[in-house]
Amino acid sequence: MRWNWQQSDWPRFRFAADLTALRERAFLRQAGVVVGTLKHFADEERLPLVIELIGTEALKTSEIEGEMLDRLSVQSSLRRQFGLQSDERRSPPAEQGIAEVLGDLYRHFETPLDHATLCRWQGDLMRGRRDLDAVGAYRRHPEPMRVVSGRIDAPTVHFEAPPSDRVQAEMQAFVAWFNETAPGGSRPLPTLLRAGLAHLYFESIHPFEDGNGRVGRALSEKALAQGVGQPSLTALSLTIERHRKDYYAQLGVASRTLDVEVWLDWFADIVLEAQQHTVSWIDFLLAKSRLLDGLRGKINGRQEKALLRMLEEGPAGLRGGLSAGKYVALTGAAPATARRDLAELVEFGALRRTGELKTTRYWLAIDMNLEMFP
Repeated sequence: MRWNWQQSDWPRFRFAADLTALRERAFLRQAGVVVGTLKHFADEERLPLVIELIGTEALKTSEIEGEMLDRLSVQSSLRRQFGLQSDERRSPPAEQGIAEVLGDLYRHFETPLDHATLCRWQGDLMRGRRDLDAVGAYRRHPEPMRVVSGRIDAPTVHFEAPPSDRVQAEMQAFVAWFNETAPGGSRPLPTLLRAGLAHLYFESIHPFEDGNGRVGRALSEKALAQGVGQPSLTALSLTIERHRKDYYAQLGVASRTLDVEVWLDWFADIVLEAQQHTVSWIDFLLAKSRLLDGLRGKINGRQEKALLRMLEEGPAGLRGGLSAGKYVALTGAAPATARRDLAELVEFGALRRTGELKTTRYWLAIDMNLEMFP
């Protein structure tokens, strides 16, 4: 038998029940820290932070599949969903679609899973696509569903999914399993084990023509959120994107066996890393808010534009730092004005300066663990 779904005892995955017990406790403890931190803020303060976190996940889950989206368009779509004032930007279909999926996931994490939700998610993700036979529905084409790479005439097959005529029955079993293993279900599983199994189980069926990876990661996020009883802000896709090559390698190995301890072990570590990144990112967003509040009324429009552009990139700011030349390009200021503006930002404590003359660079003056933000 070549693939896991071809084995006689499919889908009975084999693993030790206490495999992730210590990490489970660490995950739940850290989740309490995140929830407790966010509860200190009023809605008008919390929602922009939530939108920024969800927006980053939207970008990264798409990047894993090789699709690069526009950050501002994603955030604009999310603001409209959460009832915040939008810039009226017309978001392209792909940006609208992923924002709809992750916004729905955040707001309705606690609802049981059903086929309509899965198909709606996939339909949102495939907005604007005209090259698929089935959008918002499980695949039905007679050809084998394969994950391949390499030359068209000699492709490397990384995985082959069950034939389309088996998908409906397989998904009936999957949806039942997902709901039965939820907290309060008839056979609940620990959160980390359930999230890892949900992703692998779903990807092994590969029920859609496209979008399986993004839907599968959303299912893991749903499992994590249900495990803590709160909307999940775990930076799962961001962290998986950082380990993208290993992610596909681990899935490739796990798709050939029902002994899944190696996969679950890897996935649990990824979740904890993702959760720590969320904590660090929240710390950064709070520091960002304090910085901008402290500068209100002190800086001009050019300085604000350059600072906001740096803050978009996280604690490290622009790659390679901000030079006077970059400042001129960003703001249209004259060179002498740029140097004066930058000197003021250093004086105000917004930036720190390194180097001299042509090597002079400016960096955000926010103390963070930059290893979390490569």
